[in-house]
Amino acid sequence: MLFSDTYKTIAVKSEGEFKDKGSKFLGFAYPITNENEVKDIINNLKKEHYTAAHHCYAYILGTAQEIQKSNDDREPNNTAGKPILRAILSKQLTNTLVVVVRHFGGKLLGVPGLIHAYGESANEALKAATILEKIITEHHLVVGDYEDENEVYKAYKQFGAKILSHTYNGTQFSSIFEVRKTKAIEITDYLKEKRLFEIKFISEQ
Repeated sequence: MLFSDTYKTIAVKSEGEFKDKGSKFLGFAYPITNENEVKDIINNLKKEHYTAAHHCYAYILGTAQEIQKSNDDREPNNTAGKPILRAILSKQLTNTLVVVVRHFGGKLLGVPGLIHAYGESANEALKAATILEKIITEHHLVVGDYEDENEVYKAYKQFGAKILSHTYNGTQFSSIFEVRKTKAIEITDYLKEKRLFEIKFISEQ
């Protein structure tokens, strides 16, 4: 598989619904950037849907989908959270939370029925979502002498880097730039070969 520096997520909250044997399953999909957001969203849904029997969810975070978690919220093990997680994975999404709120209709669905219902309600919420493809970028710091500053500007232009900040301290400059991940190694190697600058990785976005 070729290296990719893009990932897919959703633009804004979206909703879907699935019904079976009187039970109503409301699906809510959210774009998220960290795990702290999950708790707040769940709590708000519990307040809004306080009569619901279950608030099950799953989410994926990270540009490489490195964080994957699910919760059955008292439904039988792996009948709710995992089907929701599979729905997110099937669309190759990340930085996405899906919560399914179940209003119990009085009839038991059984394990296969629950798996189907939670998966379908998650799918319905994601079908309604606007999917975005985002570029993964890296932020780096370059420090050097003022007289060599033009070499950095040439590199920025050559590799399509964006200046985030550029400051001076005496005869030196400090520059923070953003560059597409697939170009990051090229531009940092290029600058290192000049043997004029101190280069430090800051973060991946």
